[in-house]
Amino acid sequence: MTRHILVVEDDPEIGDLIRHHLEEQDLRVTVVENATAMDRTLSEEQVDLILLDLMLPGEDGISVCRRLRSASPVPIIIVSARGDDFDRVIGLEVGADDYLPKPFNPRELVARVRAMLRRMDLGNGGLNSLAGDLEFEGWRLDSKRRVLKNPDGALVALTPGEFDLLQVLCERQGRVLSREQLITLTQGKVGVLNGRNIDILVSRLRSKLEAAGAEYTFIRTVRSGGYEFVARAIASD
Repeated sequence: MTRHILVVEDDPEIGDLIRHHLEEQDLRVTVVENATAMDRTLSEEQVDLILLDLMLPGEDGISVCRRLRSASPVPIIIVSARGDDFDRVIGLEVGADDYLPKPFNPRELVARVRAMLRRMDLGNGGLNSLAGDLEFEGWRLDSKRRVLKNPDGALVALTPGEFDLLQVLCERQGRVLSREQLITLTQGKVGVLNGRNIDILVSRLRSKLEAAGAEYTFIRTVRSGGYEFVARAIASD
């Protein structure tokens, strides 16, 4: 099935450039100029990935990203001229999965999109995962469907990057993993990362687990070390 990419970009030239390069990859592309048109497209069609500009007329990209992430796990790549570290961090903190500054190399854009789509397709085959689901403290991490359920059976909405990071931590329970190890273990599955981005993903995971009913922090910060998953995770059919 042809994957559908939604581009939210108010500059027609850049929108046409992105459309051209992605359609060459046999991807279906819809370009819209603002959040209102984006919402209309999302209400009418299935979208596999969103490329989002930050400087949009009306509702800005940061607000759009925060709103999207509160309602959907659809992958989001921010593509913006606001490429300094502050804007990158803000974009990731509100739920983006990757950030590509303008001007960009079209080949890099295509590579980022392809990598994100591969993440969605890999399911449980990409990280030497344990057989079946993973269970910890009544929670269930479903590797095939790529979903997390709390002890009450309610779904916890995770972005692809959050899911992959949680899976890596669960599979290596009781081990302190440095930020560099986490980057290596999730390479190609959580976008282009640095240590700060890992910290942001961990913070987002903790917040979502707490909001979904976690009684304590499953992910422990080890000073000058990294992170450790402290709950006991077991494989489950």
